[in-house]
Amino acid sequence: MYNNTIMFGEVALGASNVVHLHGVAWDQPADLSSRAVQEKLSPVAIRAFFRLTSHWKLRDEDARGLIGGISNGSFYQLKRGTTKTSNAKTLDLKTLDQDKLTRVSLLVGIFKALNILYGTKLADAWVQLPNTNPIFGGETPLAYMLKGGVPSMLRVRQLLDAAAAACNYPQDHAPQNHAHFAERYAPPHSQSFL
Repeated sequence: MYNNTIMFGEVALGASNVVHLHGVAWDQPADLSSRAVQEKLSPVAIRAFFRLTSHWKLRDEDARGLIGGISNGSFYQLKRGTTKTSNAKTLDLKTLDQDKLTRVSLLVGIFKALNILYGTKLADAWVQLPNTNPIFGGETPLAYMLKGGVPSMLRVRQLLDAAAAACNYPQDHAPQNHAHFAERYAPPHSQSFL
């Protein structure tokens, strides 16, 4: 399991286990097309993204692809841009657009679901392991997400969220097909994880 304080910096969990970020209402979707919302969410999203890529031990080329195929220069400015100093030019480079914020959100959700399903070592390695689940066709989840972009990331997130929900479903209240679902998505001894 991971610690949200470490993963998200100054973002804190309240007593109700809800993330609190000053100025953002979580009871309704954020308007990611709003420049003000983008500026508010970007610093946390950037830090989360780079911590996630570190946990997954991604090559910079793969990390650039996951965040939307940005150039080397922009990528390294983002990577260096976690410092407190900024001016108008660096602020613009540090502000993620709607697409990039959506990508980071999906990746953080994937990271979270993996850490619910597996121990840290497997959760961190999972995206780079060949996978026999039919959606991956023997490739790694990372290759699948790089090829398919946001729709593929969404599908991986849905797959993992469903598996995490099945793991947390009380056995005595499980649907009739729960045993089949749990058997299909339980971590096997081979490398056909989910």
